[in-house]
Amino acid sequence: MTSQEEQLLPQHVAIIMDGNNRFAQKNQMQKGDGHREGKNILDPIVEHCKHVGVKALTVFAFSSENWNRPQYEVDLLMKLLEETIHEQLPRMEKFNIALRFIGDRSRLSDHLSDLMEYAEQKTSAFDSMTLTIAISYGGMWDMAHAAKCIAQDVLAGKVQTNHINVDLFDKYVSLNDLPAVDLLIRTGGDYRLSNFLLWQAAYAELYFTETLWPEFKVEELDYAFRVFSGRERRFGKTTEQIQQAKIEN
Repeated sequence: MTSQEEQLLPQHVAIIMDGNNRFAQKNQMQKGDGHREGKNILDPIVEHCKHVGVKALTVFAFSSENWNRPQYEVDLLMKLLEETIHEQLPRMEKFNIALRFIGDRSRLSDHLSDLMEYAEQKTSAFDSMTLTIAISYGGMWDMAHAAKCIAQDVLAGKVQTNHINVDLFDKYVSLNDLPAVDLLIRTGGDYRLSNFLLWQAAYAELYFTETLWPEFKVEELDYAFRVFSGRERRFGKTTEQIQQAKIEN
């Protein structure tokens, strides 16, 4: 990448890692093998994001709606998530990356919840990048949970209702201490957000690809970065205003 492209890199990348089951069917693999293949794809993606200077990477591993999948698949995904955490801990230390998790932990096993908390504490001081794994997560759950927390603070006298606005609400949603999502990537060929980071990705650039997640390579990630760098991000302003701001800067 050129230095100009590096300056235009997204600070926060989010990925909906879709297409594992279709990859398994395509390659006549056994049920679950697609998820195992998909787990192995994450490492080079994380390493490349860190290498080029991305500050935050958030990946969708298990959604609120995924609890409705067949029980054998849910059990396998929980097992793979546990394996992923164990495998990522030494990598996080090697690359100085903080590992975090977002989602409703009330439905997770105590063992998995404890492991997640341990990983967060173990890597909390690492500051080259933040890798967040969304487990039992949904954007609507996130906003409802934030509203519940605000209501509790109102009842406790910590917040006045006339102070509730976008800026205050933003402090209660997940990832509120990280930059807003700049680039949201979805693999697998579907063109929807599937309830992922609805608040945090309000102004994200979207990149959809037919590539199944186990086939997603660093080269396509770089292509997504180039697509991102070529887009004009106006945030409600006009093109003329954006161009004038560039001249003034």
